[in-house]
Amino acid sequence: MTVSPSINWQSVDTVLLDMDGTLLDLHFDDHFWQEYLPNRYAEINHLPAKSAKQILEPKFKKMEGTLEWYCLDFWSKELQMNIPELKAEVAHLIAIHDGVIHFLDALHKKNKNILLVTNAHPDVLSIKMDKTALAHKFDQLVSSHDFGLPKENPEFWHRLVDKHYFEPKKTLFIDDSLPVLRSAKSFGIEHLYTIKKPSSHKPARNITEFPMIDSFFNI
Repeated sequence: MTVSPSINWQSVDTVLLDMDGTLLDLHFDDHFWQEYLPNRYAEINHLPAKSAKQILEPKFKKMEGTLEWYCLDFWSKELQMNIPELKAEVAHLIAIHDGVIHFLDALHKKNKNILLVTNAHPDVLSIKMDKTALAHKFDQLVSSHDFGLPKENPEFWHRLVDKHYFEPKKTLFIDDSLPVLRSAKSFGIEHLYTIKKPSSHKPARNITEFPMIDSFFNI
């Protein structure tokens, strides 16, 4: 689907953009947490791969939606592994979704205030900006770790607007996470969109709660 006709750019001053699954292919993160990390955990702890996954999956599930889920320091301590180092080992899988650079350049031409707003740990943000060279495309790079709350928490948005002021009614926000979008909606952000295909290795989603973007070339 093409979403460009529904965006009135005259009513948008600020654009908030998620990173993983929105601007970047979620395949890197899916592969790391679902395959690479469990396999390395199995090697280090001399376990079968299946057993490693059975140990890790409940740990991951328990922390979903919390800041700890996104915190490499937490998982490094919890699993007794150097998570940033492991992420760097598969950094070659980090990829930008098609049309993203075109979209960001178009936003600059429209003189929009552009913020990358991610739950990613600052170490991961650094790795991905180094790999993609996208940092200069944004007016601000924001990690939720700087505020002590994930984007799923409504209070996060109050802290964000206090630090980097924007008018919610004149703000566009794109994220692949429905809980995050619901949180942003409760805060009052007016223009909310999600991603049809966060991962290049998984089927497109069928979501009706928020309009979907199938290509950044179409915006």
